[in-house]
Amino acid sequence: MTDTPPVAAASGSASHSFTLAAPIARGETQIDALTIRKPSAGQLRGLSLQSLLALDITAILTVTPRITMPPITPAEADELDPADLAEIGGAIRDFFMTQAERRLLEMMIEQNTPKS
Repeated sequence: MTDTPPVAAASGSASHSFTLAAPIARGETQIDALTIRKPSAGQLRGLSLQSLLALDITAILTVTPRITMPPITPAEADELDPADLAEIGGAIRDFFMTQAERRLLEMMIEQNTPKS
């Protein structure tokens, strides 16, 4: 369904693309990859930021159909593989990271990366 292979977006970008662990079957079409776009304020309507930042499954499932490309339905979101749901939750959480949180995360990664 996608023209180009998905590539993980850099931290802090406006979208994250990834290959699904379990593709979504839609009739005779199969969705193998999704792009998660940074939500706008309107796409967050009816949700609390706290629930999204806490990676609440109900909140993730509510916002997912609003921010995926290609668009998926709420029923398709409900049937996502748990690994794919975790990937989407991580992308959503990344959209809300502050610069200070990003720097801290980068420092932690650098400290845990073996030197060559």
